[in-house]
Amino acid sequence: MCIALKYGIWNVSEPKAEAVNNLVCEGYSPLTAMILGARGIANGKAAREYLSCDTPLIDPFRMTDMAKAVSRVGLAMTRGEKIAVFGDYDVDGITATCLLTDFLRRSGADCVPYIPGRLEEGYGLNPIAIRQLHAEGVRLIITVDCGITAVAEAQLCRQLGIDLVITDHHECKDILPEAIAVVDPHRPDGGYPHKNLSGVGVAFKLAAALSGDQQQMLGEYADMVCLGTVADVMLLQGENRVFVDRGLASLRSTRRPGLAALMHECSCGPQSLSASAIGFMLAPRINAAGRMGQIDLAVELFLTEDSQRGASLAKSLCDLNRQRQSIESDIYSQAVSMLPAGGIPEAIVLADDRWHQGVVGIVASRIAEEYSCPTFLICLDGEHGKASSRSYGGFNLFSSLSSLSGLLESYGGHELAAGFTINRQNIDAFREQVCSLAAAYYREDTPRTQLDIDCAIPPELLTLRNIDSLSALEPCGNGCPKPVLVMEDLFVERLRPVGNGKHLRLRLRRGKYSFNAIYFSATAQSASIAEGDLVDVAFAPQINEYRDERSVQMNVLDIRPACKAPCSADLSGYRALRTGQLQPSMAEALLPDRATQATIWRYLASVQAPIIEETPMCLCRKIVRWSGTPLSLGRMLTCLDIFCDVGLLQIQRMHKYISIRLTQCSAKADLNQSQTMQLLLHVKES
Repeated sequence: MCIALKYGIWNVSEPKAEAVNNLVCEGYSPLTAMILGARGIANGKAAREYLSCDTPLIDPFRMTDMAKAVSRVGLAMTRGEKIAVFGDYDVDGITATCLLTDFLRRSGADCVPYIPGRLEEGYGLNPIAIRQLHAEGVRLIITVDCGITAVAEAQLCRQLGIDLVITDHHECKDILPEAIAVVDPHRPDGGYPHKNLSGVGVAFKLAAALSGDQQQMLGEYADMVCLGTVADVMLLQGENRVFVDRGLASLRSTRRPGLAALMHECSCGPQSLSASAIGFMLAPRINAAGRMGQIDLAVELFLTEDSQRGASLAKSLCDLNRQRQSIESDIYSQAVSMLPAGGIPEAIVLADDRWHQGVVGIVASRIAEEYSCPTFLICLDGEHGKASSRSYGGFNLFSSLSSLSGLLESYGGHELAAGFTINRQNIDAFREQVCSLAAAYYREDTPRTQLDIDCAIPPELLTLRNIDSLSALEPCGNGCPKPVLVMEDLFVERLRPVGNGKHLRLRLRRGKYSFNAIYFSATAQSASIAEGDLVDVAFAPQINEYRDERSVQMNVLDIRPACKAPCSADLSGYRALRTGQLQPSMAEALLPDRATQATIWRYLASVQAPIIEETPMCLCRKIVRWSGTPLSLGRMLTCLDIFCDVGLLQIQRMHKYISIRLTQCSAKADLNQSQTMQLLLHVKES
């Protein structure tokens, strides 16, 4: 049976015993010490620095142009000029807009928030908004979470007599907009040491610079800064850890009626509030406003001081999120039904005129993950279409779109997520060419994804007390992730579908230890596991609370066949063989001896199925488990090529799987006559 690995490679770190002992002596639990040790933390001092939430805040004026920004905003406040805070429609942009708007209004400024419509205006400063704000008497625009690339828009502001102050946190281009001030920690001429601020983090710095009391501002706005920082997946180090730690404390007793109501509406109480809860519970509901074209609901949620209105807005956002989920489900079903018969292509390109532009990006991400390939979903409107795309396994979207720009009307984004507009008549050509690019990228049997695992643990360490102790790592997120562990050689005692068949509950045993596990969005069929299998399980440790009882639970991230001998995923030599760049040392490492060839052949012949269909890594691990002898992925694939050369088997590469059919050819085939074998011998001896 094929076990469907989600991740081609598991990168399992190994903590040094000395580091673990040092950390245990400093008071950390054995499990926490192993995780910290696996992350390169060698002693208590390093652990305290890594986990510190008390880093001193950096002077906002260390940011280039901050003094200019403060001067111009202060002048506008003195003159009573109308100010617009111009933001973005995601959580980071919304919180940045609301933070600065609230601060300026409380300081006596005439200030209005403006967030462009996702569907009508798109991302960032744009001529429609600038002209509208000019007509409303705005004399100063302050951007938050956007603006660093608004070169043409800055020129329009100058022409209309509007001053522009830009605050952003995105990478700078070669040319900066001509504005009164451009405040961005990524400026190449800047000296700000913390480059990883969110958009709301930069907006907070401007408010702090204007007020002159950064600590007081943090007391006022830590909740907003925390939400935007977590939702935008910023690195939780330095100032960001301070923002999130203080923000979580602030959120637990927030004075903002709208936020309190939203937390109540989605059952996110003080005890369950964490960075993860923000990412999975609060952020999607706030984001729903922008995705569904009702951004004003989210803005008002943060700014209202009326409890009844806050409750109404929170309910509306939750309703809107359910609508988004329903639309997402419909689009997903429609998209999956449109997939071509006969196997999944190397890239998925689908188009429809029924789809919602604000939601297709989520669906593209889901499909890319589920089908293990880059996915492009195009919303058609007449003769034109707007697309959202998501990458998979390192395929560079932006580079690919650049190479196919002749087929596109416009495009933008980065290597993992991108968007573009395209004429309907060019879609077929785009599909054909992007599939060719993906096929070339994936032409080798290369594992497309990797799972970083802190460490392998013995079963005796997975206790309630040890899991509780992992709270020392909070807040967890980018840069300080939630622990991911692996436990090997687990016997699958029981499998049971739950959640209307959408999820899988498992009972796993190793020796005298038994554990409950939950595998979300998986079934026994999709995960291809059965009772009686011996497996390794990658998981996030958690505590399940049910009817006032607490028990240890594994939140399963991936499952692979267990094996006793080493099974290397190294493919460097095999890639060199396939691309004609093989060196003598690589050839020697790849060249299989007779024993290895015999082991692989006997395993293949033992499989009671006419066709063997596996991911390469799963097949390699099964051979190792069956034989008890070491084997590398590269050497296994080399052997398969040798067998194929002499007609012993046929290989078909099917997306992330390989399909193997043994032929009726005589087993006396001379393997030395294989072209692959001859090449290896020639290179080895050269």
